[in-house]
Amino acid sequence: MHFYRRLQPIKAITFDLDDTLYDNHPVILKTTAESHRFLQSWHPDLHDFSVEAYQQLRDQLLTQEPDIYHDVTEWRRRTVELAMLNIGLTPAEAQEGANKVMAVFAHWRSQVDVPPETHVALAALAEKVPLVAITNGNAEPHLFGLDRYFQFVLRAGPHGRAKPYQDMYHLAAQRLNLAPENILHVGDDLTTDVAGAVRCGMQACWINLREGNLMQIADARLLPHVEITQLASLTALI
Repeated sequence: MHFYRRLQPIKAITFDLDDTLYDNHPVILKTTAESHRFLQSWHPDLHDFSVEAYQQLRDQLLTQEPDIYHDVTEWRRRTVELAMLNIGLTPAEAQEGANKVMAVFAHWRSQVDVPPETHVALAALAEKVPLVAITNGNAEPHLFGLDRYFQFVLRAGPHGRAKPYQDMYHLAAQRLNLAPENILHVGDDLTTDVAGAVRCGMQACWINLREGNLMQIADARLLPHVEITQLASLTALI
C-alpha cells in the first residue's frame, strides 16, 4: 500500500465494477462472440454481417450522436437496430430484433466469475461503511451476487455521463448525504476512476492489478490518495 495524499476520514466507499472487482476481459470476449452470433442468425441477410461492419455502424452512430457514448447499452442496441434497418426490416421488426439480441447480450454479460477474495473484502467493508457501485459499463451486479454489498448502483447513461465526468460521483455523494471528501472511490483506471474522483473532490484509491508503475504510466494525470494491489488492503483503512 502506497500513500500519495493525506487521507480524510472515510465514511463511505464507491467502487468501479469491471476489472476492479473481477476480471472483465474474458466476459466481454464471450459476450461479444455470443451476441454477434445470435445477431447473424436473426435474419438470412445478416448471416455475413461481420464484427468489422458492426464496428463501422457503431462509429457512424457515435459521429451522429456523440452523447450516446455515455450509455453503452443503448449505443449497442441502436447499432444492432441500425444493422437490421439497413437490410430492409421495418422499424418495428428492427426494434424487436435488437431487443432479442440485447437479451442474449445481457445474459452473457453477467456471467461473471467473482473471486472469493472480492466477496470477503466487500462483506467486511460493508459492515463498517456504506458501499456504492459506480460503473460506465452494463454488468448487472444482482446477477452475479455483488448487489448484496451495495447500497445502490449508479450506471452511466441512466444516472448521468460516464466517468470521468462528475455526474455519478456527485449523485453518489448526494444520495449518501456525505461530503465528497469523506468518500473514497476505488478503481483500476487512472483516468475515469482516479482523475475523475479527485477532480470532483472525492478521495481516490487506485487498485494496481497489473504491477504498473504510477510514475511511468501515460494516463497518470492526477495522483491517487492511495495505491493498493488487492482489495483486502482496504480493510486496514477503515
